[in-house]
Amino acid sequence: MELNTIFEENGWTEDQKLLWCRDADDGLVTDRDAARLARMHHEIEHGFVALRDIGRAVSVFGSARLPESDASYVAARELGRRLAAEGFAVITGGGPGLMEAANRGAHDAGGTSVGLTIELPHEQDTNPYVNLEVNFRYFFARKLMFVRYASGFVTFPGGFGTLDELTEALTLIQTAKIRHFPLILTGADYWKPFVDWVSTRLVGDGLISPQDLDLMFVTDDLDEIVELLLQYHSKRQDLRHDTAPQRPLP
Repeated sequence: MELNTIFEENGWTEDQKLLWCRDADDGLVTDRDAARLARMHHEIEHGFVALRDIGRAVSVFGSARLPESDASYVAARELGRRLAAEGFAVITGGGPGLMEAANRGAHDAGGTSVGLTIELPHEQDTNPYVNLEVNFRYFFARKLMFVRYASGFVTFPGGFGTLDELTEALTLIQTAKIRHFPLILTGADYWKPFVDWVSTRLVGDGLISPQDLDLMFVTDDLDEIVELLLQYHSKRQDLRHDTAPQRPLP
């Protein structure tokens, strides 16, 4: 059976096609790489063009599964509103749950509400509060946009996707691939076991340096979150002082 037919019948995403190869000499996959590279180029270029004029922005991460009644949804919506009121665009993955909440808050305040949506095996609808949607087929291209256009990250409780975005940002900052901007964990009770594990095992076993703990801020105070982001964005305008505001973990 022709390979594209197999892909279509099984609903494969572009990421699945990219990462699937039966062996190193699988011409059925590799002979399509030129077209695939062209799509990647187009997707990255499209993201650059779509987002280049959004101004200062904050990427907000969190679970797609938490309902409107959850306290984290209420907090994410209020944070989105406050960020938009301060002139920040709010960038999320554009899906439901806490992504919807942050977009909704930005929408409430009349701000720029960005959804970087992604092709998934099980379709996930874009939430109705996004007023600038950029759709991606490749996770790596989407992740680039989360980082490139943000003055900071705010991470609410979430699952594997949220942890992936959090740890990738930590790695980029630790390895100096990006300048150290605020990476804020909100939902202190939720994140405490993670922070404790990082402190006791990663630092304790010598796998990271003690100062790496300073890459994360933990707070449930929305005023403090906004102030940290404003401080950093102000300093970011002068590359000579491009360092994140320092606040120790509790």
